[in-house]
Amino acid sequence: MTEDLWHTPLVHIRGSDVRGDTGQTSGMTRLEAISGKSSGSSKLWMGQTHVAPVTKSGDHHHGHAETAIYVVSGHPAFVFADGDREVRLETEPGDYIFVPPYVPHREENPGDEEAVVVIARSSQEGIVVNLPEHRLYYYPKPARGTPQEVITYPVSIGKMDWHTPIGLTHVIAKQKDPAWYPPESVRKEHAAAGDPLPVRVPPGPDNPLGAYAMRLAAGGGTYMIHGTNNPIAVGLAVTHGCIRMYPNDVAALFPMIPVGTPVRIVNEPVKVAWVDGELLLEAHPPVDAEGQSFEPDVDQFAELLRTAVGDSTVAIHWDYAREVLQKADGVLATVGLEAEQSPVDTAGGADADTHVATDH
Repeated sequence: MTEDLWHTPLVHIRGSDVRGDTGQTSGMTRLEAISGKSSGSSKLWMGQTHVAPVTKSGDHHHGHAETAIYVVSGHPAFVFADGDREVRLETEPGDYIFVPPYVPHREENPGDEEAVVVIARSSQEGIVVNLPEHRLYYYPKPARGTPQEVITYPVSIGKMDWHTPIGLTHVIAKQKDPAWYPPESVRKEHAAAGDPLPVRVPPGPDNPLGAYAMRLAAGGGTYMIHGTNNPIAVGLAVTHGCIRMYPNDVAALFPMIPVGTPVRIVNEPVKVAWVDGELLLEAHPPVDAEGQSFEPDVDQFAELLRTAVGDSTVAIHWDYAREVLQKADGVLATVGLEAEQSPVDTAGGADADTHVATDH
């Protein structure tokens, strides 16, 4: 049957329904509004970015996507390189910024008020890899009129001194039964350990890439999503920066991924969601710049939770939430309930075990 494109319904995303469970960059908070997950969009992502006072984001780019930015409040500066010169675009509310594909840049907020912008970019999530979780998510293009499906797999990430890069990239090539050409640095490491490697490792049981490999644009094409000949290590920080999957998982994912698929690698130790009136929290050990887990900063985690809740009125059991954040064991927990807009008496001191997030 031919699709009736003339009668496809519009989708309304309320401001209170924007979500924080999307790719993040250090120094800012992104809130997702329009996406494949929320509205069935296949070519457009739109949302907000909040940059706290006197702070700046990490350097990043948006891959092959074109990006348009509208300044809602504050005076953010957008910084990029023009040859050997650093350029700062100072903005004010009502201004627009266009970011071409692949241009590294950062947002800075030198003022004493939060800077808020609306972002629209010409790409969808595609693949998201969350490093603290050691997990890959794939968002296939949904059929019209059907909800967004999410497919997820456990992965290995980079070990100390071979960290997996954070940011947006994309798949540039795919290969079944790939040969492995170990980089010189990897060959030196193995030689020093008494385990010399050949220049070329052919396909087969001794090839650490396994039977499938998808090469990423990051690092000049040196990073890949691939299988393994050592499945027991999947889920650990053991690779030389690549993203390693179980053989059966990569065999299932490989045929679904076209060249050009966006791949966003994020460092999000805390996940928050509202499901049937419950505030759900899942915490994992944060990952440092070398891809290694370290002891969580509970106060920082709690601030991430408040940011994710935003302006929603939620009664949160803060003692339990802090316990979950401290454990950071990846176990999903209910830490709060949606509340009415009526005030909550928090004068109970130590006996009060709930709190409205916006008043905490």
